[in-house]
Amino acid sequence: MYDVIIIGAGPAGLSAGIYAGRGKLKTLILEYGMEGGQMGQTLEVANYPGVIEGETGMDLALRMSKQAKSFGAEIKMAEAKSIRLEGSKKIVETDQGNFESKAVIVATGTKSRKLGVPGEEEYAGRGVSYCATCDGPFYSGAEIFVIGGGDAAVEEAIYLTRFAKKVHIVHRRDELRAEAYLEEMAKNNEKIDFFWSSELAELKGSQMLEEVSIRNKKTGEVQSFHKDEVGPLGVFIYVGNDPQTAFVSELVENEKGYIVTDSNQETSVKGIYAAGDICKKKVRQVINSASEGAIAAISAIEYLERNE
Repeated sequence: MYDVIIIGAGPAGLSAGIYAGRGKLKTLILEYGMEGGQMGQTLEVANYPGVIEGETGMDLALRMSKQAKSFGAEIKMAEAKSIRLEGSKKIVETDQGNFESKAVIVATGTKSRKLGVPGEEEYAGRGVSYCATCDGPFYSGAEIFVIGGGDAAVEEAIYLTRFAKKVHIVHRRDELRAEAYLEEMAKNNEKIDFFWSSELAELKGSQMLEEVSIRNKKTGEVQSFHKDEVGPLGVFIYVGNDPQTAFVSELVENEKGYIVTDSNQETSVKGIYAAGDICKKKVRQVINSASEGAIAAISAIEYLERNE
């Protein structure tokens, strides 16, 4: 029996682990993927207070993880499948067995959204990627298409110029949604050009991606790029994220999958808290995910003190 189980080891979950551990709670953090969540896939977290210049998101994640462990938090690799209530006891059912606790903090974050275009699933990992820092080095000298126009898309497009022969940003609108400084950097980079009011139409190939088709939404014109003409191809997709909350969607109040919490990060179920990108809110940044994790852990400590 744990005092608190934290599901997810991104900035919210690790921050919760630090505070829960410091609060002398018997703490378990469950993670089914990579520590750090999406932060761990980011080249640089330049807007997090006190971050070391040049430090990657994974560097920061590993330091957070080490800090949580130093306060006694355990980290186990397991994927949560559901949370079952037995009175005040919470049973987290996972692919590695069941774990029991008095309180739960859900911090499972979000996952890259798929476009659903023909060929996307077939060539995932074989020319299609959702993480530039993970896969960028595999595309040295390639013609790369970055799909999206927000901060993540533009930031990763700039990063990919380290490896690519050319980077094309494909955006469905006629202007970017990214911050002004990122837009300026992209437009001043000679390796980057833009397909405005356009969308990814289709991906073709055999064993690997061999052809990328881009459709202009205004004219309907389709332009295709084949590896025999332009060289190796790569597609990186950044069109948003989906909350990873299916395993609790029937248990706690949520809106379109995003969990509704109060100011203490408590959900509609007493003793279950949520923190980070899975919460219904406007801003999704590392800094507020970490703060919500801390608030959730402090709230869990107070909940256990009241119910002992």
